[in-house]
Formats: sequence, structure tokens, C-alpha cells
Amino acid sequence: MAIGKIMATVSAKVYAHHKKADDTYNVKICVYHKGERKFIDTTHYVVKKQLTKDLKIKDPFILEKVNDELKEHRKTISDLDDRLDYFTAESLRDYLRDKDEDVDFIKFCDKHIESLKKGGNKEKGTAKNQNTVRNSLVDYFKRPSVSIKEINSNMLVTYERYLRSERTMTRYNQDGKAVVSTKKGLSDSGLHNHMRDLRTLFNAAREIHNNEDLGIYRIKHYPFKKYKVGSPPLTKKRNHTLEQVLAIRDCATTLGSRAELAKELYMLSFYLCGMNAVDLYQITERDIRNGRIDYNRSKTEGKRKDNAFISIKIVDETKPLLEKYLGKLSLRYSSSDCLNWALCKGMEQLRKLTGIPDLTLYWARHTFANTARNDCRMSKDDVALALNHVDEGNRTTDIYIAKDWKIVDDVQRKVIAQLKKVEVKVMKKIQPQNNTDDFAA
Repeated sequence: MAIGKIMATVSAKVYAHHKKADDTYNVKICVYHKGERKFIDTTHYVVKKQLTKDLKIKDPFILEKVNDELKEHRKTISDLDDRLDYFTAESLRDYLRDKDEDVDFIKFCDKHIESLKKGGNKEKGTAKNQNTVRNSLVDYFKRPSVSIKEINSNMLVTYERYLRSERTMTRYNQDGKAVVSTKKGLSDSGLHNHMRDLRTLFNAAREIHNNEDLGIYRIKHYPFKKYKVGSPPLTKKRNHTLEQVLAIRDCATTLGSRAELAKELYMLSFYLCGMNAVDLYQITERDIRNGRIDYNRSKTEGKRKDNAFISIKIVDETKPLLEKYLGKLSLRYSSSDCLNWALCKGMEQLRKLTGIPDLTLYWARHTFANTARNDCRMSKDDVALALNHVDEGNRTTDIYIAKDWKIVDDVQRKVIAQLKKVEVKVMKKIQPQNNTDDFAA
């Protein structure tokens, strides 16, 4: 290199204090750069008779192998040219060590997912979805190690067919016992979400292992350029009639059963502008201020500058339910996932009791929104505010306008009033009408 350039050198080293129990020494490559030394382990082990007194390699076979590696590293360093300035000793060591190593995609997924689990609720939810993708890839390839080169456009086409078909999965429970289950093929919506999450994982791997500024590309291909995930399919309308809401509310359930839990949380969500299960799980008395529930919606908290904050009025209909469940769901269930599992089972029972075929907690949210817009004729903007959605078309305008929670109160009040109006109509239909003779008498 020319004078004035930052120098980097590599050399073979054997250290006495690295002697192993079997009297061997691992030959290490010493990377010296910017006054620091970092070391790369090699596959070569030597004993004392293969070394000089000052621990230099004298065995001609090992010496030739190590010198070949050193030549390769020196060529790589030379090819970096001016880009070498941007490397630390550690990053240079990592680059020399890993540049030709294949990326194990499953191993990357494990590490990436674990880091997400340490984040907030949004990251934990993402980790759960991505772990489903990770497990599916292991099922598809039938092995726990998959080269990222195997994730290519042709594979994605056959993988899509696999996901659409019924398949058998083996998972291990907390006791380490294998649990075999059969899973139905994914719907269009489920497939879109699955492949979207796979693309997100692939992009994260490229972000970690590639460095465009330094011209480092360990992952050179991009299968999603040819294989298009596309736009999500239109979501099926998931709203009940208000007659069905009343049937759910008035359904006779066993005290303390999962069906009772499902029924009451459905109604609580409906009354509270479609609050999600994870938020019902997390809210406590600390979130109650001046007769309102102030909370950040977990699903979008990490995506928005306002942290998805919303304030919901505690109406009379919610008071007995809040008294029963506020802050107690987290004592009853160890996590929101456990609550969701109990709700899933409860909804199955509730569907049988009510005869309503489609019934989940999310239907309460859709039903609230549908009632507000179509029955109460509230504007889409006001409904979006009550649902705690972001208006993508008015992001700039929203900077100037403070949120008025009275608008949310108005939407909530009108929806509940509409439910009461329907209830009156239903009651009139089922009450026996007085005949003329009775009236005359």
C-alpha cells in the first residue's frame, strides 16, 4: 500500500497459553488494523514438535496451508483499497472470516426472532409471526439448517403450493414431548401474510449481512424481485348484525366458563370502540383517569409518533365488566397469547350456543365500525378516530389538529344508542300483542 494509507496486516500465530488439554495448539490468524489485534480461529491444530522454540510453525504441510489462507486474506484486504479506511479491526476480522461462509437462514431467523422478543409488544407480535415462518421452512425442507441460497424464486413457487395444502406438523411442548397436528392449507389472506413475513425476514438478513457502502454482498440474490408477494386480498367483511350482538350479550353461559369470558370480552370490546384482546389484557387501574381509559394501542404503538394513544369514555354498560376484568386478566393468564387461546376456545363454545357461525373478538371491532358508519351515518374520519387508525391521506394536516376525544365519545354514544334502539324493536316483536277483546275488557 502507498505511504499514508491505513495499513492492515495478517499473520499466523500460536500462543503458549492457548494450549489445550490434549497438548495441541490452534493456529490463529492475527488481524492487525488501526492499532488493534483481532484473531480468527483456523481448522489447523499443531503439537509442540511441529513448532520452533519460539512457537513458529515449521511443519511444511501446515505451513503451506496457512500461507495459502494468508495470501487469500491479503488479496481480500488489497481489493478493499480505500474502503479499508471504514473498517475497524473487529469488522475487518469478521469480514475476512465470514465473506465466503454460507448464510444459514434458519440460524439467522433464530437470532433475529430472539432479538425481537426482547422488544415491545409490537416486536413480540412480529416475532411470533416470523417464528411461524421459521418453523414452516424447517417443515418444508425437513431439516433444521437451510442455506439462504435455497430461498430462491423457484423454491417460493413450490413453497406456496405446500402452504396451500393440508400438512402434518410436529412441535414439541414444554415437557419436550412431540405433538403431531394437521394444519389446513392457508387462505389467500393467510398466504399473503406468511410470504410477506418471509420477505421481511429475508430483507433483515440482507440488511445484516450486506453492506452496500462497503461493497459487501454476502447475499447476492433477491428472489422477491421475480416472485411478487403482491397486495393483500380484500378482507372479508367481519361484522355482525345488532340482533346478533344482542344474542351474544344475552346468551346463557356457565359462570366462570370460557364461553362467558368470550361473551363478556366481546361486549366489552364493542362498548370500548373495538378494543383488542391484548389491550384488554394490559390495561389496569393506572390507565383510568377522569372516567376514561387512556391507553396506547399495542398493535401500532411502535409505528406511530403519537404511540397510538387513545382515550375512551367509560360508559355505564362497561362498568360491571371492567370491575370484573380490569387488571385481572393478567393474573388469570400468564400472557396475552394464553388469553387469546382461552378466547379461541370460548368463541367455539359461544358459536354453538348462539348459532352464529362466524364469531371472534375481532368481529366486535368490525361490528362497532360498521354500525358507526352505516347505521349511525358517522363520517369515515370520525370512525377512524374512534378505531385509533391513522389517516394516511391527512398525516400533514394531523400535525396541526389536536385530537378531540369528544368526537370518539359521540361515535361511541351513537353506536350504543343504536344497539338499544334495535333491542326495543326486538322486544316488541317477541312480546305478545294484546287483542281487541282484552283491550275492551
